[in-house]
Amino acid sequence: MSTLEASCIVFWKFILACMVIILLLMVGSSYSLCEFEGIFNFGDSNSDTGGFYSAFPAQVAPNGMTYFKKPVGRSSDGRLIVDFLAEGVGLPFLSPYLKSIGSDFRHGANFANSASTVLPPTYSFSVSGLSPFHLGIQLTQMHQFKAKVGDSFTQQKNRFAGRGRRLSYECPSGPNLPSPDIFGKSIYTLYIGQNDFTSKLASLPILKDYIPQIISQIDATIKELYLQGGRTFLIFNLGPMGCYPRFLVEIHHESSDIDEFGCVISHNNAVNDYNKHLKETLSQTRGSLKGASLIYVDTHSIILRLIQHPTSHGLKYGTKTCCGHGGGDYNFNPKIMCGNLASSACDDPQNYVSWDGIHLTDAANKIVSKAILNGSIFDPPFPLHKHCDLHPID
Repeated sequence: MSTLEASCIVFWKFILACMVIILLLMVGSSYSLCEFEGIFNFGDSNSDTGGFYSAFPAQVAPNGMTYFKKPVGRSSDGRLIVDFLAEGVGLPFLSPYLKSIGSDFRHGANFANSASTVLPPTYSFSVSGLSPFHLGIQLTQMHQFKAKVGDSFTQQKNRFAGRGRRLSYECPSGPNLPSPDIFGKSIYTLYIGQNDFTSKLASLPILKDYIPQIISQIDATIKELYLQGGRTFLIFNLGPMGCYPRFLVEIHHESSDIDEFGCVISHNNAVNDYNKHLKETLSQTRGSLKGASLIYVDTHSIILRLIQHPTSHGLKYGTKTCCGHGGGDYNFNPKIMCGNLASSACDDPQNYVSWDGIHLTDAANKIVSKAILNGSIFDPPFPLHKHCDLHPID
């Protein structure tokens, strides 16, 4: 074989290899194309993927029994809404910010912490039962995270410059850290306020005066995240807590205050007042944040439908707890809650809305998440499918 022939063969092998690589990239992108490179979540136990148990290690079964087959820091038998959201847009589950071992922050971080509030708790955790990691602390953690990403990128950039090379701003900042430009290309989710609300639920007049303070702080947090580069925000409203087994058992109510579905009317009316105020506030703020999308996520409506008509959604029990103690209408005992040695979990959590009296099951979270991914509970409309090639959630 002549030198010319050998050169031609090498050339065409090179061309073929390039074509294969391009084809693979095209196929890969068709399954992962999304404008959003990450998710940054702020919240309480409804979206905590392990932050609380990283700070206070004491995970207990049967949490996690359905999907993960073991406790993984989530208050459910399986996945949370934030897990399904990540799965739907083609991202991995979020690592909790407080978890130092085995975390991967290349696609965002989860600052949520169980028992967290929007406003700083008045008393210590041992007295109030409320987490010290309130929304203000979570925002501070976000600032620290962003600074760490920037510092790490600068260090890498200097090392590359010393070798006569340039480092792109889109390159990872370091092992398990994202690129610095991720903050403007991410979804910011805020699912918090429930603990502020329920801590005052037994005294509705006090709660009514408290609502504007909670929402004002959420609004201020959104504005600060906007200044930090955030542009896409999903703000979750509160669920129908007048229907949650825990509060039906723990908080006294008159029989005349119960609706046809077994929910406390006055409590749900208070939730509606909160959600209305939140929606109005977001509407006012929306006009002042140029280029931002502030989406009000009406999880309340879909959760209420699940509780009122569980069989219409493939479930059986609306206000009965899967993991609890005592049987009866609610299977909830505040002295023997889920995780207590005397409590037990049902064999069929896929038939329940409520996992432990206050949190949803994997099955219920999946139904809510499908409504989020198809945009049916967004206000204003925000078609996620136009921003991402959505993945099916199973």
